[in-house]
Amino acid sequence: MSKHTMSTRDWMDQGTRLFLKAVTRLSDDAFDEPTSLEGWTRRHVIAHVHYNAEALRRLVSWAATGEERRMYAGPEQRAAEIEAGAKLPPAELRAMVSRSAATLSADLDALPEQAWSSVVVTAQGRIVPAAEIPWMRTREVAVHAVDLNAGVGFGDLPTDLNAALAADVLMKRTAGGEAAVLAAWLTGRAAEAPVLGRWL
Repeated sequence: MSKHTMSTRDWMDQGTRLFLKAVTRLSDDAFDEPTSLEGWTRRHVIAHVHYNAEALRRLVSWAATGEERRMYAGPEQRAAEIEAGAKLPPAELRAMVSRSAATLSADLDALPEQAWSSVVVTAQGRIVPAAEIPWMRTREVAVHAVDLNAGVGFGDLPTDLNAALAADVLMKRTAGGEAAVLAAWLTGRAAEAPVLGRWL
């Protein structure tokens, strides 16, 4: 595992602990409350983070065995899993998201050194080395820990992780044609921040 992957794995573990701690603090009734994501309750966010772990485990298996295993059969699978998971009892959701986080961690621990350079395909169709999987998971647990509206903010994340998140968002948004408005705002040449759509 490369030095970069090792540091990213630390972020992944920290983000996972933050997310699971926030979930544990929620009462059963609180699972039905809204989140920062329009149309999603806390149930949806928790179900999504669980199924994301399962999807990333498929990529880890692909890297380890060479046998292609996509994250999802299609966008319909992802949406259907989240909706089905959101209907489960809170106790079951808590157990699921905790268990899948642990099994993903174990799968990554068991990945052979040479497999980290194996290429896999993300849900968006990007071809990436398996070494990117911990970062993919880090983004999910860290950002969605904040989305839960359960006492976790970006200030609770490590400074270097926030910097990496900001750089990742900036790269994707500039590639999407928002470079000029972002540059104007970040350099203090625009009075107001640009209106940005949801990321992740």
